Amino acid sequence: MFILANLIEAVARILDIALTIYMWIVIVSALLSWVNPDPHNPIVRFLRNATEPVYRKIRKFIPTYFGGIDIAPLIVLFIIMFLQYFLVPSLHELAVRLRY
Repeated sequence: MFILANLIEAVARILDIALTIYMWIVIVSALLSWVNPDPHNPIVRFLRNATEPVYRKIRKFIPTYFGGIDIAPLIVLFIIMFLQYFLVPSLHELAVRLRY
């Protein structure tokens, strides 16, 4: 069972890193939306392409524009934090329990 435990532990660590990276992508994308950057810049295009599909899914279920402010990035950050505080520790705990 230790192989399965190590696999679950690795998945938990990689998931935590991936969520952290995506969290920073969302933060930078939200900050850039305040200054209206050049849409032809490759970094801006990457950030928009990485975040807009997720924003669209959220906007489909929840109205996210309030007074001209889009709260979709905030909702995404809350979802990421929930996954980091619930799912990742649960996977770590499952891996620990499988070892013994």
